[in-house]
Parts: sequence; structure tokens; C-alpha cells
Amino acid sequence: MLRERGLRLTPQRQLILEAVHELGHATPEQVHNHVRERAAGVNITTVYRTLELLEELGLVTHTHLSHGSPTYHAAGEDQHVHLVCRGCGSISEVDPSVMQPVTDRLLNERDFRVDVGHVSLFGVCGDCKEL
Repeated sequence: MLRERGLRLTPQRQLILEAVHELGHATPEQVHNHVRERAAGVNITTVYRTLELLEELGLVTHTHLSHGSPTYHAAGEDQHVHLVCRGCGSISEVDPSVMQPVTDRLLNERDFRVDVGHVSLFGVCGDCKEL
């Protein structure tokens, strides 16, 4: 896909894309730390620029799972809603159908189409509610 757009598949781009696939949900900082284990010369600016490029190409997507940096994951995955525990920080995924009543209502009442892949719900997981 990069070559089709006249871009090169550099070793840094390859490492960053592999890191996103291997880590699942990862911030640019986490991707950077993962890539540095294999190539110490890759800086954080390269990671940010590459993630933006990969998202423009449709290879990765991002969501906001906290107040900090966005979290990236492979775009080829099925859409899902993120459940973020405020207690332990765990991230789990559920099928977007759980949002169907809300998305249907917003479509009917506001003609608004929800991008379910960017939906994150914050709360407390079953393990943390016991604490």
C-alpha cells in the first residue's frame, strides 16, 4: 500500500506497524519502547509521524482510552467498543451491538452516525469492584 502511494516501506515503518499488531492496544510511547528494543535509533517523533501515516493509509486506527495519548490498534480488526477499568487500567473489548440502541436512537433523532470503533466506556471491572 505504501509503494502504491509512492512511499517506501522503511525498516522503521515496518517495525512500528509490527509493534502495533503485537501490542494490541498501545500508545505511541508504548510503541516507541517496543520498537527501541529492536532498533535503538528510532525516535518518538518518527513513531508519531509513522502512526499518523499508517492511519491515513487505513492500516491502523486510534481511540482515546484515557486523558493522555491516543491508543492505536490494527485497522483490520473488527470494530469493537472498549471497556476501560478505572481501577486496574485493563482494557477489554465487546461487540459493537451493545451500543445498537444508542446508535439507532442517535441516527433516528439526530441523523448522527456513531463511529463505534472510537467508543470507549469507562467504569470498574468485576475484579476491581470487589476491592
